[in-house]
Amino acid sequence: MSASSDQTVIELLRLLPLLRDTPTHLLRCSYDAEADVLYVSLGEPREADDSDLDERGVLTRFAGGEIIGYTILNASKLGAKAA
Repeated sequence: MSASSDQTVIELLRLLPLLRDTPTHLLRCSYDAEADVLYVSLGEPREADDSDLDERGVLTRFAGGEIIGYTILNASKLGAKAA
């Protein structure tokens, strides 16, 4: 495994505290490098009817009262803080 792959795995593992207690059957992630935003959908992506933005810049998205995903603003900076 290359150093780049190792770093990617380490960065993904930093997400575990956010996702650990979330019931998931299918996890979809995409990263917008230009905007530095990580999108995480639990199950098929769908429209949220509510959301909550915390002080770290993590937007938790809800539909029908259940968590359906996260939008992580300034993802690379947040990941660096978690290191």
